[in-house]
Amino acid sequence: MTAELLLEIGTEEIPAGYLESGLRELKRLAGECLKENRIDVAGGLEVYGTPRRLVLMGRGVSKKQEDLTLEVTGPPKKVAYDENGAPTRAAEGFAKKQGVSVEELQTIETPKGEYLYVKQEIPGRPTPEILSERLPGIIGEISWPKSMRWGEIGFPFVRPVHWILCLLDGHVVPFEAAGAKSGSTTFGHRFMGPEERDVSNIGNYLKAMEGSFVVLDPLERQRVVEKVAKDAAASVGGVPAHDPELVQTVANLTEYPTAVCGSFEKGFLDLPDTVLITAMREHQKYFAVYDEKGSLMPNFVTVNNTVTRDESVVCRGNERVLRARLSDADFFLKEDRKRPLLDRLEDLKQVIYQAQLGTSHAKVMRVETLAEHIAGQVLPGQVDDVKLTARLAKCDLVTHMVIEFPSLQGAVGKAYAALEGYDEDICSGIHEHYLPLKAGGTLPQSKIGAVVGMADRLDTIAGCFAVGLEPTGKADPFALRRHALAIIRIMEDAGWDLSFRALVGKALSLLADEIEFDFDATFARILEFIRERYKNMMLRSDFASDLVEASICGEFDCILSLRPKMEQLNEFTLSSDEFTPLALTFKRVNNIIKKQTKEFEVNRELFEEDAEKQLWETYQALKDDVDGCIEKGAFLDALGLMTKLRTPVDRLFDEVEILTSDDALRENRVGLLQMISKLVLVVADFSKFSI
Repeated sequence: MTAELLLEIGTEEIPAGYLESGLRELKRLAGECLKENRIDVAGGLEVYGTPRRLVLMGRGVSKKQEDLTLEVTGPPKKVAYDENGAPTRAAEGFAKKQGVSVEELQTIETPKGEYLYVKQEIPGRPTPEILSERLPGIIGEISWPKSMRWGEIGFPFVRPVHWILCLLDGHVVPFEAAGAKSGSTTFGHRFMGPEERDVSNIGNYLKAMEGSFVVLDPLERQRVVEKVAKDAAASVGGVPAHDPELVQTVANLTEYPTAVCGSFEKGFLDLPDTVLITAMREHQKYFAVYDEKGSLMPNFVTVNNTVTRDESVVCRGNERVLRARLSDADFFLKEDRKRPLLDRLEDLKQVIYQAQLGTSHAKVMRVETLAEHIAGQVLPGQVDDVKLTARLAKCDLVTHMVIEFPSLQGAVGKAYAALEGYDEDICSGIHEHYLPLKAGGTLPQSKIGAVVGMADRLDTIAGCFAVGLEPTGKADPFALRRHALAIIRIMEDAGWDLSFRALVGKALSLLADEIEFDFDATFARILEFIRERYKNMMLRSDFASDLVEASICGEFDCILSLRPKMEQLNEFTLSSDEFTPLALTFKRVNNIIKKQTKEFEVNRELFEEDAEKQLWETYQALKDDVDGCIEKGAFLDALGLMTKLRTPVDRLFDEVEILTSDDALRENRVGLLQMISKLVLVVADFSKFSI
């Protein structure tokens, strides 16, 4: 027998940015709880939510736990009973622990002899009993960016809880959480359907929501937001900005979205587009409106949470608020334009970048030098433009506009630089050096922006590691993991075969002129940190973990060849019959050389056995061809050549005592294996494969 489960947690308005993660957490925790308690949910779990409610629905929920059969093996029979057959303390202790009498103990024959054995049939408990016990904990365990407590209630939750609806098979599941007792009633829209409504099942609940002006499904609300915004903009012959993130935010701020289109003075269109859009979007959650040519119109769309009785009243109120914002922006623009952008570089001397790392001006100077170093290798014809972009990149941080609208950093610098007549590449570089803004985000399209962005991030990583601010666990306040991934992605996207060792060394040497730190230790930690970021990125690309580790276990430096190497190595592992034998052979090699503390030279005059000579000759015949394949990126061909080493290496192990007591012979033979290992490690460390 199965039933429907319906849980609704009614709250005060949940912040828009919290809703989606809260729903995911609710579904995860509930699913884990039901699974742990052997409660099947044939129809699966679904979650829905609005700013005022989190909803969990389950169909095909078992009305009771599955029965459980416990089979436990205890101590050996010879230990459990004495010579007279009486139970010992071992038998009595085992029986007590399993909750049975000694007489109920059985014996079972195992390969090790007879052992005590208990088999118990535990009937499943009713599902409502388990839910009553576990649901308060589930609600309290939902992870929020910030929780609160209210009144005398010590229960932490994102917002005060006003009601809880919980039904299984139409009956209330009784419990109390966050100061609210579960029941069978719900409430609709705060203003348009606030009446209490009694609910008996999921279908009845959905009808109640529909009749109470609540669009329960967040995805459906997003579709409604898109439609009403489009209709509102069409009333003035325009289209709303395509902004999925704003659509999601607005949908999570409303239960019943409606929209109206307002206007502002055409004179404000003289402001840079990015300023206009941000003033509307960031503070007011308005959609900008474009005409058929893609130009901004003096209009905006605002999404409301109620059906508007008089749109003109709503428009006037929103227009008044926006007018004040745009007037401020217009004032800031005029004030900022009184000074050239580059003149503000000196102002950065008054801005502390980080207490131990000095001012933002000092950082800009380091970034300029590092960007010049990188540009000399990848953009030799634009070094001067790169240096100028690096100097301008942070100047907008001290403008009135960015102080008022922090999210416009870079965009304001680009707009002001354009107004001052700088080349388009420099203007774009100022803005794009911040890209990507998040993991997987858009990469810079301008090479100048890419170089300056890399230099900026390298300096940030180097500085934080130098003063002990590196990430720990999940804590990464300076987003160093994201910065490292951004550098890797930019290098791969641009096809720049740069040395990480050289880049990190240069960044640290610039810091060493200003602060004291352990250069070598910091250098090693940063390289390992970047290596781990690259490894994690490759694992997300569906490469097996042992293949990734095998490919990057050697010296981590230039990464451009690593992805094609992994692709070809993956093909080799899947298609070549030689992979497993070759891997096993080189695991044997690794087991010998990993215990050595130094490298040994090979002296051909010390060869005594034919196996040594054969391996040396095979190596000499293959080495140049293998190096040539690797230089061309033909790793699969290199692996094919390396398979010819397997037989002579195996013969060496079979016929020659590697770790002989003769020091000279032992070191020569180990040196021979070290030489072979070095050749192979350029492609892969086969000891990392799980075989």
